[in-house]
Amino acid sequence: MGELYKNKPIFVYGQKEIDYLKRKDKKLGLAIDKIGFIRREIIPDPFTALISSIVSQQISNKAAETVWMRLTSLIPDLTPGSIARVPLSEIKACGMSERKAGYIKGIADSALNGAIDFQDINSLSDLDIISKLTSLRGVGVWTAEMILIFSLNRLDVLSFKDLAICRGMMNLYNLKELPKETFERYRKRYSPYGSVASLYLWALSI
Repeated sequence: MGELYKNKPIFVYGQKEIDYLKRKDKKLGLAIDKIGFIRREIIPDPFTALISSIVSQQISNKAAETVWMRLTSLIPDLTPGSIARVPLSEIKACGMSERKAGYIKGIADSALNGAIDFQDINSLSDLDIISKLTSLRGVGVWTAEMILIFSLNRLDVLSFKDLAICRGMMNLYNLKELPKETFERYRKRYSPYGSVASLYLWALSI
């Protein structure tokens, strides 16, 4: 898989999913053949993945990397308990807004008081996970959907709230607009491997 991804967990899919999508959609199939296998790193621990997502909200990738490095230097063992023990001001000093630091503290508190069980979350359905995660302050549907893909490796997620996915779909099918009903038609076509289709639509959005 190359040095870049050596010993790093990546989103898992294979020939079965590729063959299915190619049978279902010729245009997507041609794009898959052209692009090849896509390797995307994931964060298997859902709590860590969610905190990382909060850090990354509404800032550039480079800025997010800097803030994340500071946060993990401040709290090397990133657990609900370790976050709860650190004052809000110190988390904010990593380079984020007080509101965002508050979201992180709130997520940790919710894990500690049992409002959400990150150890057991993977036993739930996609919809139940989205419902659980979006009950937390600072977590919207798109963030929850990204946790499904890039932490829990769920195979059938295609987000209408993701602008790049919508742009990739419009590029692939030469669409001038993308109403929800059109998106849903393609989502059903890709199912049960919408997450795999998402990887290629992201690649096509550029």
